[in-house]
Amino acid sequence: IKMAAKLRLVQIQTKAGGEIKVGVQLQDNGSVVDITSLDASIPLDMKSFLEGGEENMQAAVRAVEEAKSQGQGMIPPSDFIIKAPIYNPEKLICVGMNYVDHCTEQNIPVPEEPVIFSKFPSSITEPNGPVILPSISNQVDYEVELAFVIGKQGKHIPVSEAMSYVAGFTVAHDVSARDWQ
Repeated sequence: IKMAAKLRLVQIQTKAGGEIKVGVQLQDNGSVVDITSLDASIPLDMKSFLEGGEENMQAAVRAVEEAKSQGQGMIPPSDFIIKAPIYNPEKLICVGMNYVDHCTEQNIPVPEEPVIFSKFPSSITEPNGPVILPSISNQVDYEVELAFVIGKQGKHIPVSEAMSYVAGFTVAHDVSARDWQ
């Protein structure tokens, strides 16, 4: 997840096991700063971290600065596994048929209004995790998606303020049973 402070937030688990926790992946060498070990006030899970807003973001920035200056809390890429960015969102809201080529390939007219649908949070798996295909579908399809992570609650948000509600973004792998749609 990329956030306003330009941090690459990740959820990781060390290869030795243990709990899943929030970290910040460094761009220079791919190491992850275990921000939760450097500041006990930082929640372990991404949802709680995001709910803490700017206070948690500033704590993460301070933890990264401390790790870089003191060489503490760094986990090399060989010692961790990146997990799903968030496992327990309240909602997964999706927009379908949102580009012309996708409509054309499926022989479907381009909709005049967005096609909104949802997915269950239980459909989330980690990168390189297994995708269990439905045995009764003969038309399973997949596509890459850009996923926006909304970081705070809102309603009737003016367009000019919309991006201030986006905590970050990530890549999503959407798998659909086309014959069920």
